[in-house]
Amino acid sequence: MSTTHDGIKPKLRLAEIINMSVGFFGIQFGWDLQRANMGVIYNNLGADADKIPYLFLAAPLTGLLVQPVIGYLSDRTWHPKYGRRRPYFFIGALLSSLALIVMPHSSALWMAAGLLWVLDVFGNVAMEPFRAFVTDKLPDSQVNQGFVMQSLMIGLGGSIASALPWLLKNIFDVQNIAAKGLIADNVKYSFYLGAFFFFAAVLYTVFTTREYPPADVSFKEKVQESNKGFGGGVKEIMSAIREMPSKMKMIALVQFFTWPGLFLMWFYYSLSVAYNIFGAKSDTDPLFGEGKDFAGLTLAYYSIVTFLFSFLLPTIANKLGRKLTHSLCLLCGALGLISVSWVENKYMLYLSMTGVGIAWTSILSMPYAMLSGVIPRARVGIYMGIFNFFIVLPEILASLGYPWLMKNVLENNMLAAVQSGGVLMIIAALICYFFIREEKKYEPEDVLTTQIEINEQRSI
Repeated sequence: MSTTHDGIKPKLRLAEIINMSVGFFGIQFGWDLQRANMGVIYNNLGADADKIPYLFLAAPLTGLLVQPVIGYLSDRTWHPKYGRRRPYFFIGALLSSLALIVMPHSSALWMAAGLLWVLDVFGNVAMEPFRAFVTDKLPDSQVNQGFVMQSLMIGLGGSIASALPWLLKNIFDVQNIAAKGLIADNVKYSFYLGAFFFFAAVLYTVFTTREYPPADVSFKEKVQESNKGFGGGVKEIMSAIREMPSKMKMIALVQFFTWPGLFLMWFYYSLSVAYNIFGAKSDTDPLFGEGKDFAGLTLAYYSIVTFLFSFLLPTIANKLGRKLTHSLCLLCGALGLISVSWVENKYMLYLSMTGVGIAWTSILSMPYAMLSGVIPRARVGIYMGIFNFFIVLPEILASLGYPWLMKNVLENNMLAAVQSGGVLMIIAALICYFFIREEKKYEPEDVLTTQIEINEQRSI
């Protein structure tokens, strides 16, 4: 095992970088599996269209509450055998995998919703320490390589998980519809496989990767601070909020209008494809099974687009500047979401999801790249946590507000809800272009080095 010498981290071999990234394949597998199928599960268990957003509150609320706590604790953890971050990987993956196994046996809405909370809490426990894992292990010269490998795992995990119900139906002829109150077999087996991949991938990283002992003075200071409780931390966070740079406030506003669009897609996209594009009359209609499985396949496709476009994005941002690049990418995503209602041929959904995949790539990188040089180095961790609020808070507002809008304004039209997400994304693009000041031209290297703080945001 490589060790540090005087605080200098040695370069790792490619195989070692792959080993430390495999766990993220499993974590993303779990996130995208629930993201693509929970709306269908809730629908099968009798949820009204206007109630579904309430049932998706678990992800943003647990992200808001759990991630800062786990980040705080893992910074202050060290065990000679188990390390610093790996205990959280293991515990989170074990309990999340158990929740995945039990989920398709839910017999009532309250049971499925409760299991989703368990899944999201411990998914965040497993995922959050990965944010620091790359910087713990890799020297600066290999951080970019670590990001590319992590992106590969994210793309693979997300695409396979989203496509899994379709693959089981069309390759292995597993039943894709079920009686009211039951979960279709292809979704059930997908969750079983998801539990296996989640736990096995994280376990692989736990057993093939070692961590460096935190010998730095700052670690000892953090441990001493932790003994004083959370009071000092709360004061520091409130101080940081009051002193937030003006540019960060505008970028946060862009995030505030961007993320509800994504959340509404995760609420309603699969169901709207089944009912509005495939023409299903009920969730026991064979067309419903075909539609929701095909929707999962197109979600898998946008994960592939995201991965491939991530290699082009730094060059584009260097040519056009970050704010213009992000504005254009958001417009691509908005067009993708709005165009879903224009689709008559199901294969045109791939074109819609191409726009979403382009936007998703930028959403996971450009806002953080624009923050570089704005937030003080001594407060990077705190400000990244505060910035996360502007992702989860609009999701919470969407979960609380859209049930009323669906019932009283949109007449429970799920396609209209997806379209409204596209409209919000257009507003975000306009704010980004007209109200954020570009300060300099950027090198591709600058864009990539910010991404280590970014990849976790796709699981919120």
